[in-house]
Amino acid sequence: MALSKTWLNLNELSRTFGISSGLCKRALQEQGWRDKCGYPTQAAIQAGAASSNSHEEDKPTSTNTLWNIEMCKTFLKLESHEQLLRTAQVNQWATLFEALEEGSPSINTTPDEMAEDLPCELVGDVNAQLALRGCQFRVSN
Repeated sequence: MALSKTWLNLNELSRTFGISSGLCKRALQEQGWRDKCGYPTQAAIQAGAASSNSHEEDKPTSTNTLWNIEMCKTFLKLESHEQLLRTAQVNQWATLFEALEEGSPSINTTPDEMAEDLPCELVGDVNAQLALRGCQFRVSN
């Protein structure tokens, strides 16, 4: 595989894929390309995925490590896709709870009954979305 000439800092890389820099950092760590201190690992450098001009005593920043977009593309696209799916799920649940709270003669399910089916990992995000929309209903943990 020919290496790309496109090198980006962490913030640019995360924006390219529409994910937060925190999610980008986590994905790079899970890939084994970024250590807990923020430095690229030897594996990342050897793979041609990262280049760092920082010294051992320097603190890592988003500007002293550059990431090869082509080498990072595959797994960051997956992270981006998963984030988009999660956002869509949160929005769908929030829309459903709004409709259930408003009520309708044709709907015989309450928001509390429907909340039992909400995946636990979405509760916080759905409640935040409901608050943003001005909806009074909240899913209890």
